Amino acid sequence: MEVTSLIPQRYPVQLLDRIVSVEPGVGATAEKLVTINEWFFQSPTLTGRTMMRPLLLEILAQTGVVALLSIPEHHRQNVFFGGIRQADFKADVHPGDRLESTVTLTKLRRQIGTGHGMITCAGHEVVSADLTFVIQT
Repeated sequence: MEVTSLIPQRYPVQLLDRIVSVEPGVGATAEKLVTINEWFFQSPTLTGRTMMRPLLLEILAQTGVVALLSIPEHHRQNVFFGGIRQADFKADVHPGDRLESTVTLTKLRRQIGTGHGMITCAGHEVVSADLTFVIQT
């Protein structure tokens, strides 16, 4: 399934490379292959090659948007990242890592949705977070 057919983000903000699976209104799984050529590694002020943590949350948010916009009645609507209730970072991400992002929607009422997301790398948890989404009708 083509990422650009489900979410409105485009380069450089689109952080998902591939949608692995989607169950409309239930959840989605996506993949990101982190390379040294990413725009966020190109800053001369960076001392290390570690992916910034807010970008990991953006990957989770985009995966959640896939699950929401795959619902037929929400297709082509705007979904905004409403917030993070809790986020636990367990590992850093470096060039060469293959990330798998999974978001399961926990509640969907009218224009507000919540979900739980997790990113793993090589079977190890990188981050987990509880997310809120707002659907603009």
